Amino acid sequence: MTTYTPDAAATSDQLLPDELLQRFRGRAAGYDAENSFFTEDFADLQDTGYLRMLAHTRPGASGGMQHAASAQRRLAAAAPATALGVNMHLIWTAVAGILADRGDDSLLFVLEEALQGEIFAFGVSEPGNDAVLFDSLTRVEPLDGGAYSYTGTKVFTSLSPVWTRLGIFGKLAGHDGGDDAILHAFVPRGTPGVEILQDWNPLGMRATQSNTTRLADVRVPADAVFRRVPVGPNREPLIFAIFSAFETLIASVYLGIADRALELAAQALTGRSSHVAGRPLSDDPVLRNLLAGAAMRRTGAEAELRGVVHDLDNRTDAGPDWFPRLVTLKTHAVQAAGEATAAALHVGGGSGFSATSEVVRLHRDALAGQFHPSTEESARSTVATGLLGPPSS
Repeated sequence: MTTYTPDAAATSDQLLPDELLQRFRGRAAGYDAENSFFTEDFADLQDTGYLRMLAHTRPGASGGMQHAASAQRRLAAAAPATALGVNMHLIWTAVAGILADRGDDSLLFVLEEALQGEIFAFGVSEPGNDAVLFDSLTRVEPLDGGAYSYTGTKVFTSLSPVWTRLGIFGKLAGHDGGDDAILHAFVPRGTPGVEILQDWNPLGMRATQSNTTRLADVRVPADAVFRRVPVGPNREPLIFAIFSAFETLIASVYLGIADRALELAAQALTGRSSHVAGRPLSDDPVLRNLLAGAAMRRTGAEAELRGVVHDLDNRTDAGPDWFPRLVTLKTHAVQAAGEATAAALHVGGGSGFSATSEVVRLHRDALAGQFHPSTEESARSTVATGLLGPPSS
């Protein structure tokens, strides 16, 4: 195994040299076919320091969000599931950096532990919880001595085979007239009551191994609870940091898929000819129009991503416009990936419909984007509320 030792300010090209990306691309089909974790990719990314990038180059004046978004887009073009898997760790380090850049050092320990090799994951998504971060179906009970007990089910827990710190949250019911509250905490791997199911068998993004995690009376010490926030929509900085990091880096992954799909589509058109028309398919006006439309969708989402990461790194005060911008970016990036992979399938010919083709795998991976928060329906509701206010009933 080649070990790369870039300096702390390494660019995405240094963290992801072409030779390494080719290795990732060469392994991706095998991970997908076997429904297995990207073990070798993960080891390589640890060697390069990739998982520590946001601890070295934080969000803010150093341009950490732009750096991470560029790197994730480059990685996703080679191995989408690998990029999506490590996204969850990078999001936590981005959250810590975004908060610190705005004067909140409460999660600096995340960056310190990431530098020491700890791997962070999200135990947030819950079946049936469409309130996402604003409520929880996980039950939190107070214990003697100030500790808490968490019981619930978390789904889409990426990095299940390797995480060492799992971010969880749950709802503590109000007592003696107090309000309900959401308690956020990290639990280390091996904590009693944390059970990882081996149930990940999806259509796409298979190598993420985002297994279900069950919490059964998981004891969390008081000092492991790092945030207590009210139930329901609120302006808590942690919520903004999680949402902005998540939507931005998710968009980066799906734009990487669009990049590769458009590249493969262009290769297919320039490499095939029409027997009837006696000309290369790259001269066919209908197919040229199809490919151009997909590329324009990608270019629009790319511009949105560039604007969002610039404003995050520069602490631009977009006020209530932030959430509509973020959900729109994620929605458009996922749409760009779906349109680009569909176009690549269309122009690639019958051989491209093989279940083992890269285009088919990219298309299946792109479909996963609709399940990440915010869904398109939720995104439209957020944008409408920004324009019109909440519905009257």
